[in-house]
Amino acid sequence: MSIPPREAAVECRVRALAGIGLRAAHEQVMLDTRPTIGWLEVHSENYFGTGGRPQNQLQRIAEHYPISLHGIGLGLGNSQPPERAHLRALRQLRDLIHPVRISEHLCWNGHAGRYVPDLLPLPHTAATIAHVSAHIDRVQQYLGQAILIENVSSYVTWADAQMPEWEFLLEVANQSGCGILLDVNNVYVNACNHGFEPMEYLRHIPTHLIGEIHLAGHARREIDGQTLLIDTHDRPVAEDVWSLYDALIRRTGPIPTLIERDSQLPPLPELLAEAERAAESMSAGGNIAS
Repeated sequence: MSIPPREAAVECRVRALAGIGLRAAHEQVMLDTRPTIGWLEVHSENYFGTGGRPQNQLQRIAEHYPISLHGIGLGLGNSQPPERAHLRALRQLRDLIHPVRISEHLCWNGHAGRYVPDLLPLPHTAATIAHVSAHIDRVQQYLGQAILIENVSSYVTWADAQMPEWEFLLEVANQSGCGILLDVNNVYVNACNHGFEPMEYLRHIPTHLIGEIHLAGHARREIDGQTLLIDTHDRPVAEDVWSLYDALIRRTGPIPTLIERDSQLPPLPELLAEAERAAESMSAGGNIAS
C-alpha cells in the first residue's frame, strides 16, 4: 500500500533521526555500500591530528552522512580546566567535518596530570555543579557553540551527594547553557545498581534540553551475591531499555537516537536493524510535527 505524501515525509524524517556509532571496522563497508542511515557518530579523539588515513576516511564518509562528534577525553569534572591542546584539536576537527552535534561525558577522568581510561562519576553537589558548569562554559566559549553532555553509568555512589542524579544533570545543563545527551541505557544501569525508578529520572528531564539519545547494551555480573549491571557496549540493546526508550519517545516525540556498540562488533546490518527499530519507535511514538 502506498503511503500518502505527508505520512511518507514523516516516515523519512523519523528514519533520518536514527543513527549508529561508526567504528573503524565498519568505515570501509560504509563507503563501499552506502547503506541508508540518518547519521553517524564517532569518538572525536580517534580523529585528532592533521591528515592521515583515519581523518581522510572520515572526511569521505562525511560527504555522504551527517556526523556527530562524541568526546571521551575532555574530563569536564577534573580539578583542572580542559586542556587547551585538546580543545584546539577538537575545534580543528569540528572545522574540518562540520558535525551536526558535539557532545562530551559528564564525568572526571584524571587528576594531577594522571589520566584514568574511564568515565568516572561525579559527586552530586552544588559545588560540583558550579565547577563543572564553569568548565563546560570554557569549552563552549572556545568552540563558539553549545555542546551536549551525557549522563554516565556508575557502580558506586558518593556519600556526600546532595541530590539525585537527574537533578544534578539538569542543574549542570541549566547553569552552563548546554544541552543533554540522554543515555537511556545508563539511566537503566544506574537505576538497577543504585535502587531508583528509571522512569522518574526520565520524567524529570525536559524535552527541550534533550539533543540526542543513546541506546546501548549492558552485562549482568554477580558480585558478592548481588547483581551489578555493567555498561559494556558489547551486545544488543536490552528489552528493558527498549521499553524505557519507547516510553520516553511517547512523551518527547522523535529525538536523534544512536545505537552505540564499541566491542564485539556485529556485522553492519545488525546495527542498522537496531537503528531501524529506533526509527519504528519514533514513528509510533506520536508528537510528530508536520
